[in-house]
Amino acid sequence: MSARKFRTFDVRPILAGGEDPYTAIRSRLATLAPEQGLTIIAPFLPAPLIELLKSEGYSSTFEHRADGSWAVNLWREPPASPPQRGGK
Repeated sequence: MSARKFRTFDVRPILAGGEDPYTAIRSRLATLAPEQGLTIIAPFLPAPLIELLKSEGYSSTFEHRADGSWAVNLWREPPASPPQRGGK
């Protein structure tokens, strides 16, 4: 996870309102530039979401914060460049 810039999305108000933030998370992930990541702030560790996104090529780290919430960092590594072929 190099010098990636993370946008923060706090889903706690959405969850407190009884809504599912999945669509909003997906929308934010879809708008990230290659050098960006998304930090989700949630009241619990969203393990199923992390596993789903891992299967789609996302990497993650997470931290249990002092206030009891979880910060989950999500990002995709840029695709590797194909090897250059030498020749005449």
